[in-house]
Amino acid sequence: MLHITLDEPGKFSAREGPAPTPAPGEALVRVHRIGVCGTDLHAFAGKQPFFNYPRILGHELGVEVVDPGSEPHGLKAGDRCSVEPYMNCGKCISCRRGKPNCCTELRVLGVHTDGGMRPLISVPARKLHKSDTLSYDQLALVETLGIGAHAVERADVQADDFVLVIGAGPIGLSVIQFVQVRGAKLAVMDMSDTRLQFCRKQLGVAHTLAPGAEAAAQLKAIGGGDLPTVVIDATGNPKSMAGTFDLPAHGGKIVFVGLFQGDVTFNDPNFHRRELTLLASRNALPGTFREIISLIEAGRVDTTPWITHRFSLTDTPVRFPEFAGNPAVIKTLIEVAH
Repeated sequence: MLHITLDEPGKFSAREGPAPTPAPGEALVRVHRIGVCGTDLHAFAGKQPFFNYPRILGHELGVEVVDPGSEPHGLKAGDRCSVEPYMNCGKCISCRRGKPNCCTELRVLGVHTDGGMRPLISVPARKLHKSDTLSYDQLALVETLGIGAHAVERADVQADDFVLVIGAGPIGLSVIQFVQVRGAKLAVMDMSDTRLQFCRKQLGVAHTLAPGAEAAAQLKAIGGGDLPTVVIDATGNPKSMAGTFDLPAHGGKIVFVGLFQGDVTFNDPNFHRRELTLLASRNALPGTFREIISLIEAGRVDTTPWITHRFSLTDTPVRFPEFAGNPAVIKTLIEVAH
């Protein structure tokens, strides 16, 4: 069976590997679509924390159930599913308190353990979220949408909030869509005018701006004199993240979705004067996957604008480098032929 492996930064190989043998509680699934995300790009560039080589990438997956296994969780052969790629222990304090997304022993497919860049994989059946109507393209996007949806959940965004999303890459775009679902006032900040144009034309974002000395004044103009009540930073850029502390309204919230290897510092009097709430957001919850699938099925979240590029699994060693540094790419899907 074909395995596409990232052997080292910048180098994929295609080789034959064994077919999976599901353990008790696992389902055997056929991979149809693989989304390429920032985690994959960082691994390719050698900048992904918590990562070891060689590794089979791929955690944004649209799959078909081949065999639901000994604990099927309502699944049957032929079901189309999205994969929740966060393998949690079920025993630690975060798992016991309903936060498996930040399990102390968390292993993510394609990051800490081999992922979906192969025709067949086995995963716990409880990690499969099915849909009778969504396509494999749509199902492959559920995980990346979940990152943004969970950030919005963490902020507890309400319809009367004014939300600034910083960073209009794929994670920022997923945040944007779920801020829109909540009905809040929205502004988007990015250095790339191309990405801001995408937000305006494809996602209907009314207010966009570039970072800089005038940003706070521009935000006040958008907010009718008030700064945002919620600032969600999806850049993973230390300068941007440090700058967020000057942008929320008094009593506001900051959510960091992106991460980097280093420290974030801030001015403590400014932090206390505004009585800010600082939140981290990691991965997504099982219920978030089910909610997203329902929203896409109902037409409230549209994945159509996201997919800008495609290539086949067999072409990955050659084609992946072409897209790794291309600013025009929003989301690339890898298609697996069977």
